[in-house]
Amino acid sequence: MVIDRTLYERMVRQLVDAFPDEGCGLISVKDGIATDVFPIANVSQSPVVFKMDPQQQLDALERIDEEGWELGAIYHSHPRTRAYPSRTDVELAFYPDALQIIVSLAAYPRPDVHAFRIVAGEVSEEPLEIIPAAPAGE
Repeated sequence: MVIDRTLYERMVRQLVDAFPDEGCGLISVKDGIATDVFPIANVSQSPVVFKMDPQQQLDALERIDEEGWELGAIYHSHPRTRAYPSRTDVELAFYPDALQIIVSLAAYPRPDVHAFRIVAGEVSEEPLEIIPAAPAGE
């Protein structure tokens, strides 16, 4: 997946703001390029697990559908552990076509960000390309 720096920084800022709890959200894509970031409240308010606010998640998925985009990624933070799927992350990976982006804040202010595909319990790391933001007005 390709994501521009503005969307990437918006995602990371939201996750930092959620610290010490896990933050979470969705990223839409078109042709493998991120089109928007949808921050979603973690109703678990926990540093070790996230559960997306159901209404916010539904609203985001409806918007993605209305725009003709696809769900490209589900993202969340690991406030104090590495950027690798936990056993819970693997068990709850219900969208095999979407990447799982994990942002470790353990070494903040240098977040460690990795993307994974999780299919039938198997984890594989996927590329995440961060490109410069498009000039305003494009």
